[in-house]
Amino acid sequence: MNPFDSTPGQLTNLGHQDVAALDDAALARLSELDPDGRTGLVERVLSTYAASLDRLMAELRAARVAGQSDVVRRVAHTLKSSSASVGATVFASLCAQVEAATREPQSGAVEPLLDALQAETVRVLRAVHVRLAA
Repeated sequence: MNPFDSTPGQLTNLGHQDVAALDDAALARLSELDPDGRTGLVERVLSTYAASLDRLMAELRAARVAGQSDVVRRVAHTLKSSSASVGATVFASLCAQVEAATREPQSGAVEPLLDALQAETVRVLRAVHVRLAA
């Protein structure tokens, strides 16, 4: 049985508060593409997403230090859609906010948003690992 074939909210009670960083409904939609779990689609998508998230957040941190707002914006844009597709909706929303804030760097909003994005990265990665271990 595929562990993602559950009703929304059911998997958030695994004893890990970070699991809620992923939306069950989004994962259920993904699992509909592999209803019996035979191909391991959800697991492969989540594994690929986690690897990509690690790589892109490292790129974003380096761009932040170097003051490369165009790279920060591009990475945030890239992460926004992939995060939404796996149900990391808070993370995707933060990416959208970072993307918008880099267009107006004088507003002072970019740095606090990047801090929030980093904190949410930890929650999302924990949630992905919990789901992969389930």
